[in-house]
Amino acid sequence: MKIKIIHAIPALCSLAGFVSCDPAMDREPSHNPKAEITEAEMDFAATAQSKGIAEAFYLFADDSAVIKRANDTLIKGKENIKRYYQKTVRPGARVSWAPDFVAVSSDGTLGYTYGKYVWKSPAEDGTTEYRGVFHTVWKRQKDGSWKYVWD
Repeated sequence: MKIKIIHAIPALCSLAGFVSCDPAMDREPSHNPKAEITEAEMDFAATAQSKGIAEAFYLFADDSAVIKRANDTLIKGKENIKRYYQKTVRPGARVSWAPDFVAVSSDGTLGYTYGKYVWKSPAEDGTTEYRGVFHTVWKRQKDGSWKYVWD
């Protein structure tokens, strides 16, 4: 009798519309998307410090990323984003930021961050400093990494 019940469980689950009756499927995923996005954001900021702004915005961009800049200009695609920063960023300019908030979609494929940034750019009469709030939308890549799609 026990054998019949064990064989009946998968059939009952199938009839009930479940994808799987495997108890392992009910466990929390082994990854934590919120922590992964936070880490990606912090790595992005650290890369801007170590490798420069243009390189960081290139390395962390999804192929189809878009950034919005002055006068509501949209720069589309990671190659164009890199070229934009190579042309517009003054030598010696630095930017730093950290997320104050991170949220993730229920399916763990999209997330967003926002926080404060400080942009310092050398000028003839000293350093010009800009402060503001950033907003970044992140997308999980096929390899499990996170890249930004909007900044």
